[in-house]
Amino acid sequence: MGKTWVYKLFGVGRIPALVKAQLDREGVLLQEEGISGSTTYRNFHRPGEYASWKRVWYSASLTITQTRVVGLAYSSRIINVPFTDKRIQRLHISVESSNVLLIAFDAALCHDNWSGTIAYRFRTPQAEAFWETLSARIP
Repeated sequence: MGKTWVYKLFGVGRIPALVKAQLDREGVLLQEEGISGSTTYRNFHRPGEYASWKRVWYSASLTITQTRVVGLAYSSRIINVPFTDKRIQRLHISVESSNVLLIAFDAALCHDNWSGTIAYRFRTPQAEAFWETLSARIP
């Protein structure tokens, strides 16, 4: 379990410099970049799209700061939730195996016209540390 090959060769999955600077100002508690990530959609509906089951793989990064949790797929934000946001309590966060952090939620949590379940998986040897840090920060 290491960095993805596209990260090693091309830096795909690296946190963009502007985002990294902002996260550093917030006080990074835990950070990993260039890791394998995936999004799984189950019974997912949104305008113009339906998937009974679909998985998308990518090179990802995950950061926990003093104020929020941020997950990136390539360089696009897929998770950006402050600890003060009440929605963070509705995220299901667990360690699936010793090296996989799972963050799952109802799609309607972010968009009123979406339904189904979205599950993000981050493969990192620090999965347990991410879970412990998130558990300690979520009210």
